[in-house]
Amino acid sequence: MATITLKGKPKPAAKTRNAEGEKRAPVRGKGVSKPRPTLSKAQADRAEREAQFQKAQQQRNERPAPQRDERAARPKPAGFKPDRPQPPRGDAPPRGPRARPDERPPQFRGDAPQRPERGPRVRPDERPPADRPPRIDQRRVANRGPNFEPPQRPQQRHNPAREVAPEDGERLSKRMSELKMASRREADEWIAAGWVRVNGKVAVLGQRVGPDAQIDIDPAARQQQAQLVTVLLHKPIGYVSGQAEDGYQPAVVLFQPENRWKEDASGIKPNAGHHRNLAPAGRLDIDSTGLLVLTQDGRIARVLIGDDSDIEKEYLVRVEYVGLPGAEPVPEGTLPNAALSNNKLALLNHGLELDGEALKPAKVSWQNEQQLRFVLREGKKRQIRRMCELVGLKVVGLKRVRIGRIPLGNLPVGQWRYLAPWEKF
Repeated sequence: MATITLKGKPKPAAKTRNAEGEKRAPVRGKGVSKPRPTLSKAQADRAEREAQFQKAQQQRNERPAPQRDERAARPKPAGFKPDRPQPPRGDAPPRGPRARPDERPPQFRGDAPQRPERGPRVRPDERPPADRPPRIDQRRVANRGPNFEPPQRPQQRHNPAREVAPEDGERLSKRMSELKMASRREADEWIAAGWVRVNGKVAVLGQRVGPDAQIDIDPAARQQQAQLVTVLLHKPIGYVSGQAEDGYQPAVVLFQPENRWKEDASGIKPNAGHHRNLAPAGRLDIDSTGLLVLTQDGRIARVLIGDDSDIEKEYLVRVEYVGLPGAEPVPEGTLPNAALSNNKLALLNHGLELDGEALKPAKVSWQNEQQLRFVLREGKKRQIRRMCELVGLKVVGLKRVRIGRIPLGNLPVGQWRYLAPWEKF
């Protein structure tokens, strides 16, 4: 039988035990161990902080508990409320020796002067009226001694300016209208809403006030008043100023979005509320044209057409000379400015009467050969036409071009614009 022999040095058996005979772990690979991974700097800092925190926590747990008084630690009964914060028993300062009665301060001895006693208290609902003395409890008076005098109630001062008899004084709404706070209608609405106070008390409808009464208005009323609008309309011929009559439409029907002037710079946005309570402040005849004011604000209406109104109104009036009855006729083709004498022109300025009342002074001058310029401070019915008839003139055209400081300007006929917030009459 053939035998097989292996060439080379035989491989020694691996050692599984050390010199002491202990079993050791086998080494993997070719006998070279891999280096251990090192921690980054951030990880090392985090580990160090955690170690410090654990150490501080251990020291805190090992600290001995503070000594507390057993009586202070006892549970308090339900409802216990100390008069003042109590310091811990162990920290309270030691008390000194107790003083004898004759060594106590004067306020704690019986011979100290006592505070004067007050009179009997009376509840607010038991207080007597000012016209009779207060009620006195006889039992309390007996306990005070024979020389006790009960306190007397001071008499209230009477201010006649704050109390007005019903037949005296002036109605509150009229007084507010005179002070230009609001129109009489607005004043009645504010009083009914509780927005008016007189001498600090809420006013009532029909209340009368004296001349020294203090009237206060709630800001809500002022805010509502600021939302009222005023419209400037160039009224055409054929429309009446007020309500419809004889088949003619009122001028307010022209207050429509399509008739608004494109150059209106007021910045006010139209809404449905602007049509409510919109009324003309003044009038123009059906045969007249020019500036017409429609407003919701009673203050503006009072300024323009009130009894004490002093606002100027300017008109351009085209006339023809027809002469007076019994006067000499003038040649045909004579212009009105040549036919009208200076005396008649002076009468137009001042000296005429209508309905038995003298007219206020006016400013009348020739604008051109056939046109007069009138500036009036009053507005009687058909006043300019009737004035011209008294001096032999016939009005063939009339146009209002200004009210106060507001001119008609370039506003086209039949169109309107809002009165801007910065414009005042």
